[in-house]
Amino acid sequence: MVIMVVLFGVFVRYNPEADAHWNEEKKKHNISSDVENDFYYRYPSFQDVHVMIFVGFGFLMTFLQRYGFGSVGFNFLLAAFGIQWALLMQGWFHSFHDGYILIGVENLINADFCVGSVCVAFGAILGKVSPIQLLIMTLFQVTLFSVNEYILLSLLQVKDAGGSMTIHTFGAYFGLTVTWILYRPNLEQSKERQSSVYHSDLFAMIGTLFLWMYWPSFNSAVSNHGDAQHRAAINTYCSLAACVLTSVALSSALQRKGKLDMVHIQNATLAGGVAVGTAAEMMLMPYGSLIVGFICGIISTVGFVYLTPFLESRLRIQDTCGINNLHGMPGIIGGIVGAVTANEASIFVYGQEGLIKAFDFEGSKSNWTPRKQGQYQAAGIFVSLVMAFVGGAIVGVILKFPLWGQAADENCFEDEVYWEVPEVEKNNSYHHEDTTLKPVAS
Repeated sequence: MVIMVVLFGVFVRYNPEADAHWNEEKKKHNISSDVENDFYYRYPSFQDVHVMIFVGFGFLMTFLQRYGFGSVGFNFLLAAFGIQWALLMQGWFHSFHDGYILIGVENLINADFCVGSVCVAFGAILGKVSPIQLLIMTLFQVTLFSVNEYILLSLLQVKDAGGSMTIHTFGAYFGLTVTWILYRPNLEQSKERQSSVYHSDLFAMIGTLFLWMYWPSFNSAVSNHGDAQHRAAINTYCSLAACVLTSVALSSALQRKGKLDMVHIQNATLAGGVAVGTAAEMMLMPYGSLIVGFICGIISTVGFVYLTPFLESRLRIQDTCGINNLHGMPGIIGGIVGAVTANEASIFVYGQEGLIKAFDFEGSKSNWTPRKQGQYQAAGIFVSLVMAFVGGAIVGVILKFPLWGQAADENCFEDEVYWEVPEVEKNNSYHHEDTTLKPVAS
């Protein structure tokens, strides 16, 4: 924390719209009212995104019967640390002027986006790592995320409003690579605690509902004011709605006696929001958004039923939360949808000025065409995957060293390893476990 204070003291300052010199800026740019300050456009979206990171992701992972404290608490920890480091890393890449990082409300949103990627990766290793390992992973992942984001958004100049590539694809395959490196062959010893109970699934649904409701804000938070932001919210809304219907129908079809599986309802119903992220502010059209949600509902649900067990049994990838199904595959689909939609953009669909504004076809991009934009969008998918695999492998090797206080195989998915657990809960846990275990005498 001391290092953060020093770094913020040396580098971080308010941007003009958050600085006391704002009144002078208004005169300089002929701005008539404080209402035109970016705060009033962005802060409502920031609030929604902030809730998604701390409440949505935190509660989504509480499905484990005896790891509720770890799910919410460690998510809180890594997010609080990650947003500070993200403000610095992203600031050096995107808002560094005259020796200072200038931050405003949009920087806060982007920091939350960065931390969202870490929360995604956390889902793959949930219950199997120590708090120290999580902080180390967050430090490296935020750094790599910022580099990957800079390559995609600044060098390749891709459009990725909702972060299908930068947040979900990168975060998912980074986390899956880390958990592959940290493979535990004897995890069967704590297999029982990997399941849920009635109340833990109910808590997880709180996270699902917060994420589902606020996802339109997530995908539109940093879009250009006006039609782009409006369009991003509509596209996300439609995709999410279609995804719910498809996931519920397929969950019933794939389960015995036609019953619904709560895992699918908690996770697969959100995949539409992930997949529409890259193309959210493009002219995808409402029916196109419905198609994206429909496809992702199928792929995500099928992934939970068939692919997750295959990954663990054949490829040694122990994906606790099934992030490949919710973030990985839908993220790649989102990147593909974005590339195709950009490639097919035309003056007929966007209008002359609309096309230029939608893809920033001016200045250094004045000679770009929709076809070229589509090619760069596709390249962004591969860059994110390479960064995720290489970065995840390096970080996984670092985390594998036996000096970070990680729990033994038989103690994974257990709050009591790192938390003070109320006595009543301890006694209940003994009751549900092997009858040979006895409570410690007081």
